[in-house]
Amino acid sequence: MTALAATGSGPEVSADLLIIGAGPTGLYGAYYAGFRGMSVAVADALPEAGGQIAALYPEKLIFDVAGFPAVRGQELVDRLREQAGRWSPTYLLGHGVMGLDDTSGGIVATTDGGARITAGAVLVCGGIGNFIPRELPAGSEYLGRGLRYFVPRLDELTGQDVVVVGGGDSALDWALSLEPIASSVTLVHRRTRFRAHERTVEQVHTSSVRVLTPYEVEKISGDGPLSGVVVACSDGDRIDLPAQAVVAALGFIADLGPIERWGLELRRRRILVDPTMRTSRERVFAAGDIADYDGKVGLISIGFGEAALAVNHIATVLDPGRSITPGHSSDA
Repeated sequence: MTALAATGSGPEVSADLLIIGAGPTGLYGAYYAGFRGMSVAVADALPEAGGQIAALYPEKLIFDVAGFPAVRGQELVDRLREQAGRWSPTYLLGHGVMGLDDTSGGIVATTDGGARITAGAVLVCGGIGNFIPRELPAGSEYLGRGLRYFVPRLDELTGQDVVVVGGGDSALDWALSLEPIASSVTLVHRRTRFRAHERTVEQVHTSSVRVLTPYEVEKISGDGPLSGVVVACSDGDRIDLPAQAVVAALGFIADLGPIERWGLELRRRRILVDPTMRTSRERVFAAGDIADYDGKVGLISIGFGEAALAVNHIATVLDPGRSITPGHSSDA
């Protein structure tokens, strides 16, 4: 397994298949393409593999993945990377694919990290596209100095006073996940009602998490690293909170970004595909949340199947003499 970070110039990579997106669907696609004998490059704009799962809810339990009664998001990502690692894919993390250009018998992709990737086919597994966190209006200058929008590793906040801002599932999940390891956790939400699942809200209220509603973050302070937060209520009340970390879980803005310029037919801000997962552009396929067709259901488990379906049809594009039928993995 090779990982190439974004440097601003180079590298040059060649592979049978370029997978755009290192979320669960893309990682499974990397395994399956290796199983079918392809060399694979995986590019993702995020600095770590895992997509939305790794960025938004790495510690949350997922219950609908076959073979796992329950699995934490990061564990699923780690298992998928281990599975794909058997075939040594090349990872270009921190490389957002900006352009796709047709060449004789293939496609050349260029990234914002300066990479140039030549591939026989492309499988787009970009989830919902680029997702940009909604910024916390107060204290944005503390980003990287205590303010964060994602918590990929909970243990980074062990023993700290943490303020979580938001009222959705991610905010409450992080508050509950941090409760056992943080010195204190305070949940701040500008409304009295939460958008999160009702059961999760009940868990928060019965936990040791301090809940402040309707409050908003008015000010973040600290010389150097973050050391405190002032929250203000709509009735004028203000509370000074000790804090070494603020997790702003205010949702995110989804943007297809450069995908809209790749000449693909789109529907409902998704890439339209046929029953073989082909897009409207030759040698370009799509799978997972980014793909759309009649009857589409957005589940991780379905994304795995779509990736396998796409790879089996890509095999015949790369070599028309090959069979779509892959055979049994136990025979490999």
